[in-house]
Amino acid sequence: MKKSIFVLGMIMILSQACSKSNEAPEPVKEAFNQKFPNAKNVKWDKENETEWEAEFKMNGEEYSANFSSDGTWKETESDIAESEIPAAVKLTLNTEFEGYKIEEVEISETIDGKFYEFALENEDMNMEVVISAEGKVFTTDVIPEEDLEND
Repeated sequence: MKKSIFVLGMIMILSQACSKSNEAPEPVKEAFNQKFPNAKNVKWDKENETEWEAEFKMNGEEYSANFSSDGTWKETESDIAESEIPAAVKLTLNTEFEGYKIEEVEISETIDGKFYEFALENEDMNMEVVISAEGKVFTTDVIPEEDLEND
């Protein structure tokens, strides 16, 4: 009987711990609410040891925003249509990534400015590319074939 009560108690403690693992700290929630007062359907996940990510809707669009554990805003991302890509970014895509098809495009806003994140594909390769609003390529990462199969 004592073992059953102990096991039941441990299950309750673990389930509470798991349910609170996605509960962002108060400084993070406060900073989020100040930055996004009109956000709806907010869901929190711990991105890593020092960062939290909120997924939410605002003005009918889906967003994600990252904050450090002390409440410092890091980044906001949302999907955009190809028609919303600025001319300088399109020029870079057409010259440096000719022959690639855009699979996905997101806009990322950080303290350093706006960046456009692309998932690109051609018959030989898949990659992720980050381009500044001015058309400068910041990062280019080739995605291994096995990673694509796991998505």
